[in-house]
This record gives sequence, C-alpha cells and structure tokens, in this order.
Amino acid sequence: MRSRLRSLRPAAFGADSAGERLERIHRSPNFVDGVFQNPVGARTRPSGASGLEFAKIYFQKEARARRSPIGTIPVHPTTLADLAAPPASGLRLTWMGHSSVLAEIDGRRVLFDPVWGERCSPFAFAGPKRLHPVPVPLASLGPVDVVVISHDHYDHLDLPTIRALASTDTVFAVPLGVGAHLERWGVPASRLRELDWNESTEVAGIRLTATPARHFCGRGLRNQQHTLWASWAVAGPEHRIYHSGDTGYFPGFRDIGAEHGPFDATMIQIGAYSEYWPDIHMTPAEGMRAHLDLQGGRPSGVMLPIHWGTFNLAPHPWAEPGEWTKDAAEEAEQPAAVPRPGEPFEPAGTLPLDPWWRAVAAPIAHPWRRSEATDVAQGRDNRDLDLAGER
Repeated sequence: MRSRLRSLRPAAFGADSAGERLERIHRSPNFVDGVFQNPVGARTRPSGASGLEFAKIYFQKEARARRSPIGTIPVHPTTLADLAAPPASGLRLTWMGHSSVLAEIDGRRVLFDPVWGERCSPFAFAGPKRLHPVPVPLASLGPVDVVVISHDHYDHLDLPTIRALASTDTVFAVPLGVGAHLERWGVPASRLRELDWNESTEVAGIRLTATPARHFCGRGLRNQQHTLWASWAVAGPEHRIYHSGDTGYFPGFRDIGAEHGPFDATMIQIGAYSEYWPDIHMTPAEGMRAHLDLQGGRPSGVMLPIHWGTFNLAPHPWAEPGEWTKDAAEEAEQPAAVPRPGEPFEPAGTLPLDPWWRAVAAPIAHPWRRSEATDVAQGRDNRDLDLAGER
C-alpha cells in the first residue's frame, strides 16, 4: 500500500531517500532524533494564535496590495549580450530574481538556486506567481559548469527548471538528501555531488563547500526533515563567493567566514522575513550583520541582496527589502549592489546602486530608521546572547 501511494505522489513532491543515501543521512552528525537539526534552535512556522493572526494579516486586502509593485518591474534588457564577453576581473554576478544567481568565477559558471518556473508551487494553477519575467530563457543561458541548490523548498528547487538542466552536462551540488528529488526528475547519480555541512567537492577547478544555515526543509504533505538545507562557500583560484540560501541569523556566520572567507562577494537573503518566523529568514539589518560576520566583522567585499522582488512570500511591503538594505549598507559603510533582475555586474567594477524599485513601488515607511545606530546594535547584542543560550 505504501509503495502504491508513493507512486501516486505528484512528481513535484520529489522522492524520499532510501538505501545508501538514507544510511548516509542516519550517520550524519546533524541528523538527531530522526530529523536534521539546526545549528541553534529555530521555530519554523507560526503556531497557535500567532498562526491565525498571521493568516488574517496576510490575506487582508490592503496588505495584499502593499506586497505587489504598482508598475512593471524593470528587467535588464540586454543580459545575453552583456554576458557574451568574459568578466574583465574574473568575477561577475547576475541576479536573475529571487535567489537565482549566475556567478562567473575564474572562468567557470555556477548557477545558484535556478527557478525559471512561473510559480513556486507543486501545482501549475496555484501558488505564488512570479512578479516579473525571467531575464533570459534558460536554454539561451549557455553552458553551466555546476548548479548549486541550497534546499528543497519550491522557491529554490523548481521541477521544470531541473528537468531542463538535466538534459545538459552540468553537475549538481546539493545538500544531503536532496539528490533523491533530482534523481526522480532525471538527473543521473553520476552528476550529483551530495554534501553534508562542512563537506566539499571540486568541479572544474572550483571548490564548493556546503556550510551551515538556520532553516528547514520539505516539499510533500509531510515534512520529515530528511533533507538538509545549506549555505554555500565557493572558491576559485582567484576569487571566493558565498550564497546564503535561506537562513535566520546565527553566530555561525563568523565561523564560516573564518574558515572560508573573506569573500569577494556574498549573496545574502534579505526578503520574506516576518516577526512570525524570525528564526528562519533574515531582515535586511540581519543580512547586513551576516555579511559583516562573514567578512571578519568589518566592511569589505560586495553584498548582493537576494530572495526578494520576484515572489510574494511574506507580509512586508514588496520593495521594503531593497529600501531597508540600502539604508543598512549606508549605515555600515558596506558596498551593496542592487541590480535590476538580469543586470550583470563585477564586484571589482562599477556597482549598480540605483534604487530602481522606487519607480514601481507604493510609498514605504521606514520604521527601521529609529535611532538605528544604537537600536540595531543593542538588538543584535541581545539577540547574540539569546542565540548563544540556545546552543
């Protein structure tokens, strides 16, 4: 009966781990009491009265209007032409929207969390729909050396996108357990590099390391926490970059930076945050603190804000993550690039700094600005103490 039910499960739900893969999961030091554990404690969803309160706010008509742009989101019009020549500095990043980034690093091409589908959902007819088109067709993007997946949520692991990439020669680097989904969708096991936290693999001269993150997993009706979530440190002969995936703030960013940094550029999640799930997504202020932690506590490199602008996944205003990140960067004196979707830039060159979202967004309040220099610092100090107490 169980086998029959499994065969009826929609393909988008992926597959359960079995055999040697499941044995590896059970041996993982991060798999305790039957589930993967976070580096520090984390509440993953609103519960009880808070869950009902969130639902009421989320579906309120006025709140829904604030979560969408009031005009057409500008997509960079010449992405393919701009990508035709190699980056002069050896490192170029192209944010495709949400958490999807093409990184050209030391002659290789790394594609993070590619989502080219219309909805981040298991169903084609329901679920969050993208607010802007993809900047370039996936088939026109050209060869990719390695596709990196941070975790198996629908806005990071997209069935139609993976099926399209499965027909190429690219290698897939994924957290432990996620390979079961990809194999079901047609990716040969020989092209999978499936890693636990702090494990590394080398692809075409680029070293990729799965590093800890504070989040959770799950695609089906039951969330068994049997697939791992990760951030990623990527090192080439000349450059180093970091992709946060989805994560709440935690002190481990300092350890990741000490081990694998400093980074020429970081791609940091700064959207879809909420007071209802403060442990699993970061606000822009927390994202800036994470970048600084990764860089040894001082401004350096370039921060690229990701996980915003493309899908409505939280109750905050649509453009608030961009506006708040810009303020946080100025406060920290940290360079932060804010490209339009599809706009390539080189961290060593001229950065895209224009607040393009203002032309298509309703006016935004700035509640985070209240005496930020003291409030944010004090709040972070208190939060660090709380996190240390959870370990």
